[in-house]
Amino acid sequence: MESASAITLNGVVEIDGAWFGGHIRPRNHRVERIDRRRRRHQNGKRRCVVVMRQRGGPTVSVVTTREVDAVPIIRRRVASDSIVHADEAAAWDDLHAWYEMRRINHRRAYSKDGACTNQAESYFSRLRRAEIGQHHHIAGPYLNQYAGEMAWREDTRRTSNGAQFVAASGLAAGHPPSRRWTGYWQRHRKKSQVQAAAQAA
Repeated sequence: MESASAITLNGVVEIDGAWFGGHIRPRNHRVERIDRRRRRHQNGKRRCVVVMRQRGGPTVSVVTTREVDAVPIIRRRVASDSIVHADEAAAWDDLHAWYEMRRINHRRAYSKDGACTNQAESYFSRLRRAEIGQHHHIAGPYLNQYAGEMAWREDTRRTSNGAQFVAASGLAAGHPPSRRWTGYWQRHRKKSQVQAAAQAA
């Protein structure tokens, strides 16, 4: 299987961005609650996942601070002769200089005049369901790995469970130890102990 970092997308490619992480628990009493959508009430931990999805081909995801930060990455990962579909977010305006663009206004339609980002939206639906119903909490430093997993799941969604198991097992067995994940439990346990000691002091 080709490494995700080496994949170049071409043909018709859909791009989109969505925000994940940085959850702020609402206060118990209604009068103490704040509008968590406003920037001044956020904790700075939210990150943008940008997906590039080739129709009939692979899915590539990246994590950035803002959608516009993904433009140089898109230029590296998407072939210049591709047709790129995107919504009307201002972050994608610069892409008109390099690609034939198809833009869709989601306030008016999900698909119109041949433009749509439904496959990119399908990816975000899978990632959102995993965050809410499976993982429950996705820490910022690891968001890129979760996003990559969901890209793989989208690309293999029509593959049998047995074939998926064999592929995932082979990739895991042949991969060297991950510096990012090795010691994950121990690091977070130590962090919890330090926080508990600080609160007790």
